[in-house]
Amino acid sequence: MMKKIYLGLFVIFGIGTFAQTPFSIEIEPLAISGAPGLHSFAFGKTTSGKWLFVGGRIDGLHRRQPWAAFLASENNTNIFVIDPSTSQVWNAPLSTLPTSISEQLQSTNQEFYQRSNALYVIGGYGYSATQSDHITYNKLTSIDVDGLANAVINNLNINSFFRQISNTNFAVTGGQLGYLDSTFYLCGGQYFEGRYNPMGPQHGPGFIQNYTDEIRRFKLEDDGNALNLKEYSSNNDAANLHKRDYNMVPQIFPNGKQGFTMFSGVFDSNDLPWLNSVDVIDSIYSLNSSFSQYLSHYHSAKLPIYDSVNNAMHTIFFGGMSQYTLDTLGNLIQDDDVPFVKTISKVSRLSNGTMQETKLGVEMPSLLGAGAEFIPVSNSSIYNEQEILKLDKINSRMLVGYIYGGIESTQPNIFFSNTGTQSTVNSTIFKVFVEMGSVGIEEKVLNPSNILNLSIFPNPATNVLNAEFFIPNMENCILIIYDISGKEISRFELEKEIGKQKQQLDISELQTGSYVLELKSGVYSSTLKFQKN
Repeated sequence: MMKKIYLGLFVIFGIGTFAQTPFSIEIEPLAISGAPGLHSFAFGKTTSGKWLFVGGRIDGLHRRQPWAAFLASENNTNIFVIDPSTSQVWNAPLSTLPTSISEQLQSTNQEFYQRSNALYVIGGYGYSATQSDHITYNKLTSIDVDGLANAVINNLNINSFFRQISNTNFAVTGGQLGYLDSTFYLCGGQYFEGRYNPMGPQHGPGFIQNYTDEIRRFKLEDDGNALNLKEYSSNNDAANLHKRDYNMVPQIFPNGKQGFTMFSGVFDSNDLPWLNSVDVIDSIYSLNSSFSQYLSHYHSAKLPIYDSVNNAMHTIFFGGMSQYTLDTLGNLIQDDDVPFVKTISKVSRLSNGTMQETKLGVEMPSLLGAGAEFIPVSNSSIYNEQEILKLDKINSRMLVGYIYGGIESTQPNIFFSNTGTQSTVNSTIFKVFVEMGSVGIEEKVLNPSNILNLSIFPNPATNVLNAEFFIPNMENCILIIYDISGKEISRFELEKEIGKQKQQLDISELQTGSYVLELKSGVYSSTLKFQKN
C-alpha cells in the first residue's frame, strides 16, 4: 500500500524571515478501478463534480525515432467521465463525431479552459488521417460539459454537445489558455507539422516547427449556437515568450490585481529550459528579471494558494521534469538532459514583490508528474473565480483537489534509451489535502549559498586559491577579494557560461592575513573567508 505523503510548508514572509503561519499539504492515493491513464489531456468538471476528459495520450514518454514517436495508436480516442465520490467510470468513443472534431479531440497538448458549462479546447498536435500527416489543429471546439457527461453516462448520442470553429491563430500546441475579465489569453506554445525528429527538420521525414512567441488575447462570443472570435490582439516577443510545455498559473499580485505567471518551460537558444518567468496582467506582460526558477521546468500539476493575511502568493509544483535538483546537502545539481524528478517545489511571491523558490522536505512517490493536472474540488467557498485556493478559508483538514494522470518513469533519464517500456502513463490519482499548521518537515530555500555553491581550497592558502562555484545565469560574474576591513584588493571577471565552474586565483602578492572572497552573479552573491599564509 502506498504511504500517505505529508508536505510541510513553512511559509516565508518578509526578507529572510520565517513567519509563524505554516500550513501543510497531505497527498493520499485514490484508487478508482477503470480510471484511464492519461497525460497531456484536457478536462472539465460538471455541475455535480464529475470529471470529463478528452485528448491526451495513453503511452509514456514519446520515443525519439520519427517512425515510433506520437503513434496514432497511442492517442486517447475516448471520452471519459469519472465520479470521484462514487469511483464510477464511463466512456464513449470519439469515432461517432464528425471527423474534424474527433481528430482534434484525440490530439495531445491542447490548450483548454472551462467557462461556466462550456469547455473550450484549442489546437493540439497529433496524426490526422484526413491530412495523412501529424499536424497542429487550427480548431477551437466548445463542449457542453454537463450535457456530454450525461450522454456518456446514459449511453446516448453525443454529437449535439460539440461546436467548432477554425482560425489560424488557434493552431497552437503546448501553450496555455487562461481567462480573465471576459478575455482569453492563449500564451506561448508552438505550431508543429510533420513527424517528430530530434535530429532536426532537415533529417528524415522533416517537419515544420514555429514557436508562437506570443501572448494572444481574444474574446469569444458564444450564444449557445454560434461561436465568434472578437477583439483579437497579440504581443510578440521571441526573447521572453519563446516557450512551450510550461506551467501558466493564475496569480494575485501584491497590488491586488489578478493575472497569470508563465513559469519556466522549454527551450531556450541552447536547447535548455527557461529559468525566467513572465507576469501577464491585462494587456501588459513583464519579465521577472530578478528571479530564476530552478526546480520545476515542465508542464505538471500545480496548486496556486493565496494568503490574504500576509498578501503572499504561493504556487506548488508537483513532480515533472527539471534541469536542476537539490542534493541532500542543499546544493544545486545540474543535469542538462532535463530528467524526470520527484521534486515538489514552491514559488512564493511576497508582499514586497520579491520571489523565492523552495524545495519541500518530501517528494513525489516516484518519478512522475510530467503532463499531469491538478483538479480543484468544486467548492466555491475555498476558491476564487480563478481557482486560486484561499488560505484564509482553510480552518481544518480539507480536501482541496486531486492530481490526475501524467507520465511515470522508471529512471530519471530515459530519452536516449527509450524503447517505449521505460515509462508508462500514470493511472494513480492523488487526493490533496490542506491544513493550517505544520507537520514539521523541513524545506530547503534556494538562496545564494546553495545556488552559487561557492567553495574554496586550500584554506589556508599560500600562492594559489582555487574557487569552485555554479553560474546560474548569463549575467556578469565577478570574483572579488576584500581585506578584513572591507577594502577591495582585486577582482576577476568571469566568462558568461552557465554551469559548474573552476577558477584559480593568484594570491601570491597578498600579505599574510585574513581575507574575504565574494562571488557576484546578477542578483546573487556569496562570500567565504580565507587565510593567506
